[in-house]
Amino acid sequence: MPETSAAAALPMVDIRGVSKYYYGRDTANGDMPQRIVALDNVSATIARGEFISLLGPSGCGKTTLLRIAAGLTQWAEGSITIGGQLVNGPRKDACMVFQHFGLLPWRSVIDNVGFPLELDGVATGERKERGLELLDLVGLRKYATHYPHELSGGMQQRVAIARALMRQPKVLFMDEPFGALDAQTREKLQEDFLKIWANIGTTVLFVTHSIDEALVLSDRIFVFTPSPGRLKAIVDSPLKDERMGGDPRAHRAYGEARNDLRAMLMETAQ
Repeated sequence: MPETSAAAALPMVDIRGVSKYYYGRDTANGDMPQRIVALDNVSATIARGEFISLLGPSGCGKTTLLRIAAGLTQWAEGSITIGGQLVNGPRKDACMVFQHFGLLPWRSVIDNVGFPLELDGVATGERKERGLELLDLVGLRKYATHYPHELSGGMQQRVAIARALMRQPKVLFMDEPFGALDAQTREKLQEDFLKIWANIGTTVLFVTHSIDEALVLSDRIFVFTPSPGRLKAIVDSPLKDERMGGDPRAHRAYGEARNDLRAMLMETAQ
């Protein structure tokens, strides 16, 4: 359904005071019950069409926040809305891309891409038509009848991205999607995904450990502290207007911005 003007004026993602706890035992203190704070009172708003990177060390809660926003994990306090609607579970208009591709090995590329619409009961012809459009978008149309084991890692991740786009999501959640790839493939896929994003205009939340990746891809960067996970800073990428023309790493602002982010992360690690 078309969105009303009131809905269109809302942030695409609105995170308010979100906290997440885990419970265990403190073996160093007589096996006493222990509450572990994974996320502590995180708040942020994300506009429609923004590309946001969540940056921080392992264990800072960035993937936990991503899964909460996607409706895959429960939280203890606070609220999250997508397009003004409260998140209370998985939703078809918000899709996830994981680091490990999750393709079904017994299905062809086109059948993997079409799987979400198959679950929705969409007719085969319509699934195939939409799937081929998306394979065109990710540059893999000629591999439509191949199987995952016949593709490189980078190609498999392109298939996973195409599959995530089948339902035309309002928000795309990406959990270190290029982390398992070699450096050259990773850089190429970053460039290609920026072109895809510019074409579809969806909102992206992207988890990464890489300062370089965050700078090259993002409009803004959310910097997290180690456990308990807190949102330390929100940084505008100085390269956001340079992303689509040449290598943004060659821009004069790149080195300074990278050093600033590195210093911020080192400070949080102390």
